[in-house]
Amino acid sequence: MKFFKSLYEYRELLKTSISKDVRGKYKNSVLGIIWSFLNPLLQIAVYAIVFPLIMRSNLPNYTVFLCCGLIPWNFFSSAISRTSFTMIENGNIIKKVYFPRQILPLSVVTSEAVNFVISTIIILAFVLGYGMGISKFIIFYPLVLLVQYLLLIGISFVVSSITVYFRDLQHFIGILLQLLFYATPIVYASNTIPENFQWILKFNPMTYVINGYRDIFYYQQTPDLVSIAIVLGISIGMCLVGYMIFNKLQKRFAEEI
Repeated sequence: MKFFKSLYEYRELLKTSISKDVRGKYKNSVLGIIWSFLNPLLQIAVYAIVFPLIMRSNLPNYTVFLCCGLIPWNFFSSAISRTSFTMIENGNIIKKVYFPRQILPLSVVTSEAVNFVISTIIILAFVLGYGMGISKFIIFYPLVLLVQYLLLIGISFVVSSITVYFRDLQHFIGILLQLLFYATPIVYASNTIPENFQWILKFNPMTYVINGYRDIFYYQQTPDLVSIAIVLGISIGMCLVGYMIFNKLQKRFAEEI
């Protein structure tokens, strides 16, 4: 409750930080916010051409299938990568001004969530472009987004605080994200993985998040609500654990930075 009270007291700072982060991402860029669409579109184009040739996938409308996995993944990987060095990046402010330090990772994850919501227009465009239409199951989109958002908040508390003491973690995170990309059903369907490797997907929370988005936009059916509920529980648990770790480590942030 103390944490939420602090957030409320510093809500204007949080809003300003999120707004600045969203607007500043492509500041001084000629194309500006267009990069929010161009970056994922270029990735989709590459994967849509290469992977069907390599994997000989027979999935219909593979570009839509890929889009439903790649754009949520970009949200996930970008948020983690950025929060891993947000405390160090804002070291001067941390040393000079008091404010709830949790605002920094929170603002990064929230700004990335805003960018993701904007990028969802790409998914909708592909769904409509391929003649699939938008189904009533889009009502589950906020639920899946909430699950992913809470999961990222929990992870961001952990990585942002530990990186202050262990700077090499930033580099390890880059490697782990590359490995996790292939351990998540982004460019392939879950049922194409051999049975003896299925455990990797089952213990990966992002599997259920990606499948949730894919159920909504690609398969146009109700997501697996039991799995989503389990991941929601895990995400809330991650938030609590992450907050405790962050709260304990933040006492020496100014000294370490």
